[in-house]
Amino acid sequence: MPENPKIIIVEDHPLMQKGMAMTLEAEHDFEISGTFASAEDAIAYVRNETPDLAIIDISLPGLSGLELIKHFRSSNAKLRMLVVSRHDEELYAERVIRAGAHGYIMKVHAGEQIVAAVRKIVNGGVYLSDTMSSKLLMGMSYRSDKPNISPHERLSDRELEVFRMIGKGKATREIAERMHISAKTVDSYKARIKEKLHITNSSALLQQAVQWGKEEGG
Repeated sequence: MPENPKIIIVEDHPLMQKGMAMTLEAEHDFEISGTFASAEDAIAYVRNETPDLAIIDISLPGLSGLELIKHFRSSNAKLRMLVVSRHDEELYAERVIRAGAHGYIMKVHAGEQIVAAVRKIVNGGVYLSDTMSSKLLMGMSYRSDKPNISPHERLSDRELEVFRMIGKGKATREIAERMHISAKTVDSYKARIKEKLHITNSSALLQQAVQWGKEEGG
């Protein structure tokens, strides 16, 4: 482990951000070198600084946490990354590991797990629950040939992000602005989502997105 590893936190909820920072700073060998409420601010910081670990929430305003992970993987290969999210690990853990992260914990468990997760990751390991580790090792997350898999397994990362924002009532223009893409590209994602989920119209797409959002925790 690097001596006094430098950690940044990318989390837009002030209380959660503060709580994680306080917990980690209590471990006197950790240094919180920056806290950010958006992916864009974190990217700007890392252009000039070299933290050892980034703790990232998936649901960020603007560029998503998943896209931030991909950016850091391509631009900062040595940066270790831990996702702390309110979403159930079965929804996103495989995606974030594929994207380049090194661990995933749910916010409800952050208080008891974050120190152990950070230590394992900065030492070169991967931190997942035993259940999720077994599923990834056995390839159980790859089941696209089964008819009853959930939307998060059918859709690409960007399609899932569009689907999630549709469920939150975001209009095409707002989705485009948040994802830094054109409205035409958003419409293309919507068309692919409808095709993959066998949805025939926009009203049905909205209804299914809202329902899925409720089931996966909003």
